[in-house]
Amino acid sequence: QVQLVESGGGLVQAGGSLRLSCAASGSIFSINGMSWYRQAPGKQRELVAGITRGGRTNYADSVKGRFTISRDDAKNTVHLQMNSLKPEDTAVYYCNAAVVTKDYYGRNYWGKGTLVTVSS
Repeated sequence: QVQLVESGGGLVQAGGSLRLSCAASGSIFSINGMSWYRQAPGKQRELVAGITRGGRTNYADSVKGRFTISRDDAKNTVHLQMNSLKPEDTAVYYCNAAVVTKDYYGRNYWGKGTLVTVSS
């Protein structure tokens, strides 16, 4: 079994910053892509940012230049640095990881989410 646990969410004023973290634990052989998604009330879950095992990144247009994704493979963690936050960034943020377990079985895992609220 593999668990993903997010942390770092909270309430921040517009223009402020937050740093989200997601730690993976369990029967992990390796982790390929890691991503952050978000889901605002009444909206579909959307990709915010992703990072490959080789460090290549991609971002939603709405967060380019404001958010930075990074990973620490030694600690099986992924981070999302969020700057210049806007009220429209308010959402539950979910971590996703493509994990190969120790029995060489690959699948995607999700965390339970962390709430980010940006006040105007």
